[in-house]
Amino acid sequence: MIPFNKPPYTGNEDHYVLAAMRSDKMSGDGQFTVLCQKWFEQQLGCKKTLLTPSCTHALEMAAILIDIKPGDEVIMPSYTFVSTANPFVLRGANIVFVDIRPDTMNIDESLIEAAITDKTKAIVPVHYAGVSCDMDAIMAIADRHKLFVVEDAAQAMLAFYNDTPVGIKGHLAAFSFHETKNFTSGGEGGLLIINDERFVQRAEIIREKGTNRSLFFRGMVDKYTWMDVGSSYLPSELQAAYLYSQLLDSTLISQQRQTSWQKYHQAFAELELNGFLTRPVTPQNCQHNAHMYYIKVADLDTRTALLSHLKQYEIGAVFHYVPLHSAIAGQKFGRMHGEDSYTSIESERLVRLPLYFSITEQEIDHVIAKVKGFFR
Repeated sequence: MIPFNKPPYTGNEDHYVLAAMRSDKMSGDGQFTVLCQKWFEQQLGCKKTLLTPSCTHALEMAAILIDIKPGDEVIMPSYTFVSTANPFVLRGANIVFVDIRPDTMNIDESLIEAAITDKTKAIVPVHYAGVSCDMDAIMAIADRHKLFVVEDAAQAMLAFYNDTPVGIKGHLAAFSFHETKNFTSGGEGGLLIINDERFVQRAEIIREKGTNRSLFFRGMVDKYTWMDVGSSYLPSELQAAYLYSQLLDSTLISQQRQTSWQKYHQAFAELELNGFLTRPVTPQNCQHNAHMYYIKVADLDTRTALLSHLKQYEIGAVFHYVPLHSAIAGQKFGRMHGEDSYTSIESERLVRLPLYFSITEQEIDHVIAKVKGFFR
C-alpha cells in the first residue's frame, strides 16, 4: 500500500525529544520553543513568532489580536479547511466567501474589493498548496480600506513570493505543523507570525492565558496577573523538540519533496498536452514548497472513477475540501459574495496524489503508472 501521507521523520528527532523529556521544563516555552522561534524569526525576518499547539490556535490568537467582534465581516476563500473560518466565527464574525482563481486555487484578488462593506474587518488569504496568493494586490486593497490581513499560510512554510518568505506580508500569519505538512511537531502544532509590532506584547499575554507571565519570567515585572482575555496556547516542549530537529533538517526535507514533486510534474506533461488532466500552476513570481501534488481531471465523475481505480491498487489518493459556503455551518455563519464561477467546479476536479518525505522513486513510479493506465 502507498498511503496518502506519512509524517516526516528523519531519525534525528529521537535525540531532541529525549532531551526535552529529561529537561527541567516540559510544559512549554523551554529551550526548544525558544530555539524554534528564533529559527523562524531569522528565516522570515518578522517581528516575533510564537509556537502554538496548532495552526487553528494561531489563527484564534490572530482573531483576538485584531479585535474581531460580533457582526464584523471577514473575507476569505470558500475553498479552504474549516480552521480558516472557525477562529473568526468563534469571535462572532460573519464570513464573506469570495471565488478562487482556477489556476492557483487561491482567492481571486480581483474580487476582494467588491466584497468589502463598512463592516469588513479583515482579509484572510489562504496560500493553497504552498503557492502564494497575490499579496501585493491584497495588501494594497487592505491599505486603501484600512483592513487587517491575516495570512493562512498553513501549507506554505518555506514558500516564497517575490523572493520573500510567505507569511511576512500580512499583519499576522499562521503556519501548521500537522503531520500532513512538510514539517511536523509530532502530529499537531502551529506558529503565529507577527509582522506588526503593536501586536507583540498582547500576543504574549493572550498566549499565556491572558496573564503577563512571560514578562514575569523575563524579570520585567515583580509578579504576574490577569491582564486580558486569553487561553492556553503553549505547545509542550516535546512538540517543540520534535519540530526543532526537523528545522535543522529542513534543507534535506525540502529537497526530497521538491524532487518528488518534479517527478510527478514531468510525468504528467503529456497527459495534460492531450487534454486528459491539468497540472498545478505556479506563477512566475512564486516559489512553491512542494507541499502537495495534485491533478485536475475533467469532472466529478472522472475523479470518482480515478479514485476508485487507484484504490484498487492500494494507492491513497484523495480529494480535498468541500467548499465552505456549501456546508451547513458555512451557510449559517457566512455567505458567498458574487458568483461561484470556479470554487465548486474546480474543487470537484481535484485529486491529491501521495507525496511525503519518505516516499520512494519506485512508489512514485507506481502511482504515475496507474494514473496513466487509467487514462489509457
